[in-house]
Amino acid sequence: MVLVDTSVLIDYLKGADNNNAAARKFQFVLDNGIPFGINSFIYQELLQGVKTEKDFQKLKQYLDAQTFYNLKDARESFAQAARLYFSCRKKGITMSSTIDCLIVQTVLEHDLYLLHNDKDFERIRKAVNFKVFDIYNEKG
Repeated sequence: MVLVDTSVLIDYLKGADNNNAAARKFQFVLDNGIPFGINSFIYQELLQGVKTEKDFQKLKQYLDAQTFYNLKDARESFAQAARLYFSCRKKGITMSSTIDCLIVQTVLEHDLYLLHNDKDFERIRKAVNFKVFDIYNEKG
């Protein structure tokens, strides 16, 4: 199962060309029936990026039909995401987004692969081990 990050979905929905590896990987997920989903943070990031009410409603309808992976505990999941942030800072890794830590926490709690196109996640991986989706090597 794959959690598809905002960075991939934006490119894919805009019709990114074949030079975009992450969009190609998402197409592979779709073509091969690999279970995927999003979380509430990705949902919000995508919706807040639309330009018109019509686009908002169309995207919301599409996203509402997707599988959602939610954090398992309203308090402890956020504490663990804060610990991820702390672990990065302790290793000298500057985080630009707390949302990215919440996305990684979702991946960890549900034992998912993360499909992303965001260098911040690669920085997080230097401090915290989680699986990243790769069509050539799914070892994470």
